[in-house]
Amino acid sequence: MSENRPENKKKKQPLSDRRKFILGMARSVGLATLGGFVWSAYVDEVTASELLLRPPGAIKEGDFLKTCIKCGLCVEACPYDTLLLAKPGDHKPLGTPYFVPRDIPCYMCPDIPCVPVCPTGALDESSVTTDGKLDINIADMGLAVVDEESCIAFWGIQCDACYRACPILGKAITIEYQQNKRTGKHAFMKPIVHSDACTGCGLCEKACVTEKPAIHILPRETAMGRAGDYYIKGWDKKDEQRLKNAKEIKTTTEVSKQKASDKLNGDLLEGLY
Repeated sequence: MSENRPENKKKKQPLSDRRKFILGMARSVGLATLGGFVWSAYVDEVTASELLLRPPGAIKEGDFLKTCIKCGLCVEACPYDTLLLAKPGDHKPLGTPYFVPRDIPCYMCPDIPCVPVCPTGALDESSVTTDGKLDINIADMGLAVVDEESCIAFWGIQCDACYRACPILGKAITIEYQQNKRTGKHAFMKPIVHSDACTGCGLCEKACVTEKPAIHILPRETAMGRAGDYYIKGWDKKDEQRLKNAKEIKTTTEVSKQKASDKLNGDLLEGLY
């Protein structure tokens, strides 16, 4: 009967310090790995967000992500199934609306049904309104960019598919005729995009005849450069307004002490000897 005595029962031993350390390390590694996956997904989403095309009237991307509640009402309102909601695994901000022009572009509905249904102002109705009426022609979804290396019109092959597909015909895209010196007989018909009229609808990208579109839509901030305040279009009254608050800065160098004519003549004389 001695086996039933309390002193003979095995006592549960506490975890050793070594085992505690190993378990703690395993948990830490697991949490760090999970955190890495979450952070990686977040970085991918933020990076992709800069290149996404949003519906008409979308406010600036940073504000859009804060304002959009991912309700999907704009997607439901689109009659052409242009708009999509980002799903898990898309590497895009989850639940936000976007579109892919090569698949289904924006067909420029005059009543812009996707905008008025937005409950938060992420799609700003005032930004697509002229004189109290909705105006899709002033939408700014992106900007068309032509890859001259792959556009067959720049090779000399006659193509005006993007020009004909453009809903703002003759304004957003025009055709520039230029002599083809290689043949001496034909003319280039080069598509030229005008940023002040292009809405970024993507109908041109959809219509492009090349295997991978030679004209594609990018968010305007990505597509356009910026001249900065050092350069002004003197012939453009609107651009000259940027000079109003400019301050004059004078610099003096040895060259600037000379008259322009003296400097030019000096350079010419040096080149002769």
